[in-house]
Amino acid sequence: CIVLSFCRICVITLAEAHPLLQSGKTIKNINYQISANCSRLQNKVSGKSKRTCLFVFQIQGAQFLTELAPLCRISSSDGEEYTIYSCIRGRLIEVNENILSNPALLQEKPSTEGYIAVVLPKFEESKSITQGLLTQKEYEEVLLKRRGSAS
Repeated sequence: CIVLSFCRICVITLAEAHPLLQSGKTIKNINYQISANCSRLQNKVSGKSKRTCLFVFQIQGAQFLTELAPLCRISSSDGEEYTIYSCIRGRLIEVNENILSNPALLQEKPSTEGYIAVVLPKFEESKSITQGLLTQKEYEEVLLKRRGSAS
């Protein structure tokens, strides 16, 4: 799920229909180590303020992500592993290290304290990226159709 702020910052969260939120599974581990040479925890961003929209014009050092770039891997207690992808092109502003010590946040508060990462699309691409996203209402309609076809 991508939550878009008014200043084009995208917060990546688990969608409400994600199996980890629907099945009652327990999250065992979250790993931001994508490969031997790539850890999202090593992302180093510099700028005057990471928390304001003024910052979007002052990013340096952030990892660049494509739509298919893995952000993290989540393991559940039943042995299932889920790779969470960026889903959008842009710069990785931050990852949520709080979920490493408290994985339950992903399930208890997925759209707030349990977010996975913050990504900033390139300014010139931000309009086309966001136009391709579903609104909350459109997403709910897709879920209803999916549930209807499953029964």
